[in-house]
Amino acid sequence: MSATKTAGPAGRTATPLLQRRSVLLGVYYLFLAGLALGFLFPLIWMIGTSFKGGPESLSSPTSVVPEDPTLENYRAAFDILPTYFWNSVKLAFLNVGGLLVVASLAGFAFARLKFPGRDLIFLVVLGSALIPHIVYLIPQYVVFRDYGWVDTHYPLWVPRAMTPVFGTFLMRQFFLSIPKELEEAARIDGASTFTVFTRVMLPLAKPALATVALFTFVDSWNDLLGPLIFLNSPELQTVPVALALFQGEFFSNTPGLMAAATITILPVFAVFLLAQRYFVQGVVMSGMKG
Repeated sequence: MSATKTAGPAGRTATPLLQRRSVLLGVYYLFLAGLALGFLFPLIWMIGTSFKGGPESLSSPTSVVPEDPTLENYRAAFDILPTYFWNSVKLAFLNVGGLLVVASLAGFAFARLKFPGRDLIFLVVLGSALIPHIVYLIPQYVVFRDYGWVDTHYPLWVPRAMTPVFGTFLMRQFFLSIPKELEEAARIDGASTFTVFTRVMLPLAKPALATVALFTFVDSWNDLLGPLIFLNSPELQTVPVALALFQGEFFSNTPGLMAAATITILPVFAVFLLAQRYFVQGVVMSGMKG
């Protein structure tokens, strides 16, 4: 009898708590939805404006849905972008490929190999990231001019591929999280250091490699300062420079610029979709052990 009496108030107390929790969850999800919409609005506006005509973009600059959609902006963008687009693709693959090779080798050396001054050298490598790029831009230009690299693509991928500070750090952290027993078992079977690196470590490091590749691709794809400084020939320029062509001294072709920008974000979006699973896993696991 007493058990029946105590169960009633407990059930009545639990019901308001569940209702209050449901309300709070609803408010929380509404807040997150509003926040997501706020972040997505510039993208939605960009896509909507890319289908507008010139007069409509001036009369209704903040509207998202075009009143009279047109594909003329995309036709104009496709007439301008192809050469710039393929230059950006070429540089992105050179940057990603070169940086992955150097960063994986350096990260493995700092994580697994023992040599004098290893930790000090690693601190120096990390400290170099604190130096602003603008500080050594002029000496770098002078060196590349003496090498004959100005107005070539070499300055846009060789320095980035040969000095992968962030990539080295990320790869080192990931290699440290791999159990040492795997390496020791491979060495007992007679594997050399290079075999351990290529046959044991690299297959396990796919998440970290995907993370480094994604960051490097986006960094290379969005680089505007490098092409402006080191390139003179129009046929060597990249996508960010092509986007600047839609902006004149007194007038900006906003719909054309938005159409070109929509086209240029598609490769980044595709690369992220392909690497999303490994990317999230790499970011989480790379900070598990220091």
